[in-house]
Amino acid sequence: MTVVKIVEIIWSLSALGIIVLVLLHSPKGDGIGGIGGQAQLFTSAKSAEASLNRLTWGFCVVFISLTVILSAGWLAVQPG
Repeated sequence: MTVVKIVEIIWSLSALGIIVLVLLHSPKGDGIGGIGGQAQLFTSAKSAEASLNRLTWGFCVVFISLTVILSAGWLAVQPG
């Protein structure tokens, strides 16, 4: 297995990770629950949301970095 294939696998896994983490985020709008004040009932969700944000940003940095590396061809085999 070449280095390019390994980087492509990590790149694909980071893309899937971003998709899953974005879907795990809670919606920003309170919806109809905000009318009765139910939105502020649970405050421990803020720490979970902060952890999800950090993980999402980490996966984004990995994904964008590997996108630049793969598209620039820096890992391509040089002819001899």
